[in-house]
Amino acid sequence: MGTYLFFIIPILILSMFVQWKFRHKFSRYAEMQLNSGFSGREVAEKMLHDNGIYDVRVMNADGQLTDHYNPADKTVNLSTDVYYGRSVAAAAVAAHECGHAVQHAKSYHWLQFRTNMVPVVSISSNLLQWVLIIGILLIGFTGNPFVLGIGVAGLLLITIFSFITLPIEFDASKRALIWLKNNQVVMHSQEENSQAKDALWWAAMTYVVAALGALANLIYYASMLFGRNKN
Repeated sequence: MGTYLFFIIPILILSMFVQWKFRHKFSRYAEMQLNSGFSGREVAEKMLHDNGIYDVRVMNADGQLTDHYNPADKTVNLSTDVYYGRSVAAAAVAAHECGHAVQHAKSYHWLQFRTNMVPVVSISSNLLQWVLIIGILLIGFTGNPFVLGIGVAGLLLITIFSFITLPIEFDASKRALIWLKNNQVVMHSQEENSQAKDALWWAAMTYVVAALGALANLIYYASMLFGRNKN
C-alpha cells in the first residue's frame, strides 16, 4: 500500500492540475475568435479535403469535450461548441480530430494497432472491476491467485492501450498544427498558431497522466499478486 500511495498520490495531484489547466486553456481560447471566421466544422472539412479525404463525414456530437474520430464509420465527431464555434480552440480541436482521419487514410500503424485492440479493451474495462474484487477476495480467503492474475492481465492490456494512445495523440496534434500553420486562410497570425499549439499540448497531457495512472494501478495489483505468491 505504501508503494502504491508513493506512485498514485503524485499522479492524482498531477492529473487534477493537468485537467484544470486544460479546461482553463480551452475556455480561454474558446473566447478568442478566429480572424478568419471559420467554424470548427469548416476547419475540419477544409483539412480533410486538403488531404484528399472525401469519404469522412463531419458530425455534431452532443456534450462538451466529446470530440473524437471514429474509424469504424469514418466520422469526425465534434462537440457543439467546437462544431459551431469560430474560435482558436474550436479550430485546434477540429484540426486535431481530422489529424486522426489523416492517420487512418495513411494507414498510420499505431492507429491501426489501437483500433484492433479496442474490442478487447472494451470488454476488459467493463468486467475488470468485478474480476479484481473477486480476485482479491479469493486470494485473501483461499490463497488462489488465478482470478487476480486474470485481472492483472486485463490491467496490463489497458496500460499498454493507454501508452499506445500517446504517440497517436501527439502525432494527430502535430499533423493539425502543421496544417494550420501552412493555411493562413484559416489562421491568419502566428499568435493564433501559438494559442492552438498551447491548447493541444495541454490536451495531450491529459492522456499522459491517464497512462501514468493506469501504470500505477497495474503496479499496485501486480505487487499484490506477486507479493502474495512469495509468501
